[in-house]
Amino acid sequence: MKIETFKLERFQSTWENVVEFNLAESGVHPLSIEEFVGKKEMAKVQKLGLGYSQTNGTPGLRKNIAALYPGIDLDQIQVTTGSTEANFLLMWSLIEEGDEVVFELPNYMQMWGLLRGFGASVKTFCLREEKNWAPDLAELGRAVTKKTKLIILTNPNNPTGAVLSRDEMKEIIRIARKSGAWILADEVYQGAERVGRRTPSFWGRYDKVICVNGISKAYGLAGLRIGWIAGPLGLIKSVWPYHDYTTISPSILSDKLATIALSPANRDKILRRTKDILNTNFPVLETWLKKHPGLFSFVPPKAGAIAFVRYDLAVNSTSLAEKIIREQSVFLAPGDLFEMDRYLRIGFGAEEKSLRRALARVDKVLKADSGHRAGSSSGA
Repeated sequence: MKIETFKLERFQSTWENVVEFNLAESGVHPLSIEEFVGKKEMAKVQKLGLGYSQTNGTPGLRKNIAALYPGIDLDQIQVTTGSTEANFLLMWSLIEEGDEVVFELPNYMQMWGLLRGFGASVKTFCLREEKNWAPDLAELGRAVTKKTKLIILTNPNNPTGAVLSRDEMKEIIRIARKSGAWILADEVYQGAERVGRRTPSFWGRYDKVICVNGISKAYGLAGLRIGWIAGPLGLIKSVWPYHDYTTISPSILSDKLATIALSPANRDKILRRTKDILNTNFPVLETWLKKHPGLFSFVPPKAGAIAFVRYDLAVNSTSLAEKIIREQSVFLAPGDLFEMDRYLRIGFGAEEKSLRRALARVDKVLKADSGHRAGSSSGA
């Protein structure tokens, strides 16, 4: 197997811990341990023996995860080292050379690269900006055939922050059921809704659904590296042996802390914090974007601490991002890393003061480049 460079993650790992301000991050400002672990729980954590944890996740952790999926059994959950490992295990265990897969764009591009590396035949369907990043369901219907093994989507979406309506979910399921295809729904931004209720899961709506999630984005606990797969028992059993060849088990300390974080009382408290951050910070970003009429256009995200912003400058997005890094030490995610040039994914989950300072620095670069307008808002 030969894999292509995962451009987004390579770019992020190069710069995210070097710059002064990281607005490429798609989650909220991280929680500290003391913010969600009480004194009694901390005493137990401190006495925890640091051996191997249960490889599919401890029962306590899987019980708290199961609360998110009505009717699921604990054995239908596989805990992984982050949702990225969950995605890798699924691609490795499911995909054979020549398999037909339909992939949503724009999207987090990890599975895109893995599909191509494992030899899948990849088709795409798109979210349309002119429809507020709603999916082109007619395009999906044309792409899916009797040969389609898997439909992959992210809901809420990364990088746009769009959320599928219930009618759109029903139509995606109808298309999948007609062909017999699996639906793989990456739901890692579920719980980070800026507006509206919690995004409904695809779980329980179709018998060939696989859900991936984790605590990195909506919970602000990326450093624990805890993700999971929820799916039919047979599929989870088929994935588990592949886990034995990778990380074997999550960290026992991460498992314990994630169990505490996902307890019902803590989960609600943490997600309220996330919503407060989003609703405090998005107006800051929105006001800043609107201060540049004609330069930026965007659809306000419904979920996630991310906005996918189109800009009208005659410069490649990676080149623009690198210029902002070099000149102002602010990191933005370039749109061409999502196969969409002339866009920037701007994270607004940082502390408010840091967000304001970072945007002020970006202003300095934009002012210098104001004479390089593309003369058109196209470039997707």
